[in-house]
Amino acid sequence: MEIEGKFSGEVFRKEYLYPKLRACIENDSKLVIVLDGTAGYGTSFLEEAFGGLIRHNNLTHAEIMSHISVVSEEQPYLVDDINDYLADAEITED
Repeated sequence: MEIEGKFSGEVFRKEYLYPKLRACIENDSKLVIVLDGTAGYGTSFLEEAFGGLIRHNNLTHAEIMSHISVVSEEQPYLVDDINDYLADAEITED
């Protein structure tokens, strides 16, 4: 059951982001995430999708960053936001 709805950051993380990231970790490859071409992202969506990788999937910030590349030409600040969500989630976990 999805807590935040069927298009939440939680659903995105569980059904798309984490499985693809896990495959990249296992294959020592990089997942490229392009954020362009949408109407935008809510901060809660991005925080749950990316920060949730640390809180719910036992990954570290360094491990995630060595296997993803986040790209946004339309809203480049989102790349920094995602990095901040990852860093904050790791601090919270300590």
